[in-house]
Amino acid sequence: MWKNLILLTALTLILSGCNLFGFSKDEEKISVAAPKALQATATIIDTEGKGIGHMEMTEGADGVHISLGVKGLSEGGHGFHIHEVGKCEKPTFESAGSHFNPTNKRHGTDNPAGPHLGDLPNITPEEDGNVQVEFVAKNITLKTGKENSIIDEDGSAIVIHQYPDDYATDPSGNSGDRIACGVITLKN
Repeated sequence: MWKNLILLTALTLILSGCNLFGFSKDEEKISVAAPKALQATATIIDTEGKGIGHMEMTEGADGVHISLGVKGLSEGGHGFHIHEVGKCEKPTFESAGSHFNPTNKRHGTDNPAGPHLGDLPNITPEEDGNVQVEFVAKNITLKTGKENSIIDEDGSAIVIHQYPDDYATDPSGNSGDRIACGVITLKN
């Protein structure tokens, strides 16, 4: 008896389809237009100008979501920062300027007078030299016209350094030479 009741109930639900939830095939569908999330991208090059990776950025409610994939890095940790100018002239990438720092703070998340808004976590490659990481940068935006926007007239760049960032020493955390760079470009 219970089996028959359960079967009959299930069959009724299946046959009723969307009408059970107040939808009808004949009803007009209302389109929903949600704003598209801002996105940016960067192709990462090494000091010889060879492409070694790619970065995607997406504006979210909690900050900018960053996804980075890079190959061929040396063993150990590497400082990873957003720099204030969107230029990556090899071999030194000094054209990218200093760390993105519109709030004029000191370098490092462990520095009581910091951090720069461009200070990001160190990255550490696997044994094969490849890195695949994702994280959220909470203090920046891709929205133009904001003080903390990395999208401005002279652009911004992503830079990978030779050594790990110590998260305290101004101006760059003793992270050594710039070994890779990518110009950050807003996607359409």
